Amino acid sequence: MPFIGGGHFWIILLVLAIILIIYGPGKLPEVGGAIGRGIREFRKASTDLTDEIKKTAQPSSTPEQASSQPTDVKPPTDSKA
Repeated sequence: MPFIGGGHFWIILLVLAIILIIYGPGKLPEVGGAIGRGIREFRKASTDLTDEIKKTAQPSSTPEQASSQPTDVKPPTDSKA
């Protein structure tokens, strides 16, 4: 785990101790659940956005799309001025 090396472990313990003092042991499960829901929603939104970007980046040349384009369009060099 990257947090255990160096002084990061003690910083995490200090933050958790401060949260425990502020909210108390009775509110701690609610705070943990709220944080978990927030992380879950953030990951879902991130995954949805990544999937949408991948979907729009892939060229979709299906036969239906190719046949729906007009074929009777005249080139712009036809004009007589």
